[in-house]
Amino acid sequence: MSKVINFGEDVEGYEIPVLNEREIRAAAGILFVWAFLAILAAIMQGSFVLLKYFILAFLFDFIIRVFISPKFSPTLVIGRLIVRRQVPEYVGAAQKKFAWVIGLFLALTMLVLVVFVNSFSPITGIICLICLIFLLFESAFGICLGCLFYGLYYGKKAKYCPGEVCEIKDRHEIQKTSWTQVLIVLGFIAFIVLSVYLFKDTFSEKPQDLFKIMESAQSK
Repeated sequence: MSKVINFGEDVEGYEIPVLNEREIRAAAGILFVWAFLAILAAIMQGSFVLLKYFILAFLFDFIIRVFISPKFSPTLVIGRLIVRRQVPEYVGAAQKKFAWVIGLFLALTMLVLVVFVNSFSPITGIICLICLIFLLFESAFGICLGCLFYGLYYGKKAKYCPGEVCEIKDRHEIQKTSWTQVLIVLGFIAFIVLSVYLFKDTFSEKPQDLFKIMESAQSK
């Protein structure tokens, strides 16, 4: 039974149980896409059906992760299949469990408010935003925001963090950012803002059928 109900896996060379960060990021990406589409449907169409299904699936997945074993989590199994040809990147299991407990708490809150009470409010909106940010940072940047609170809560550093961010070290030359690069980013943001101002009326026009446009042009 202990081989079934456990958190993390024992890998030679690591002092504590670890997990594969690559499959965790893949699973976070899957959940992010589902959550984004569900929230978009709720905002644009007023339909909460997809969001309710997402909450149930998310909660079920995280219950398995936290109380049974991450290796039986459906999304992590899918993530493992997707990245099976990549070399594992091992991370400490303890901080991941702490982060997933936070996710479990958020999912339970949403279950009560959205599924049972069948309501929406700024509270549910904020929780959705938090979940999206957490999933985006995990999947896109490999940054576990929930794990950052692990050290604050327990008063000690986590071990085996993704990208060795727990270790104090000098940045490589390729990681350093110059003022020129910062100015380029600021210029890019200014370009986007200016584009919105200049083209808001043009871009707001409803697209037309391409073939009808071609037929209209030929008839002229």
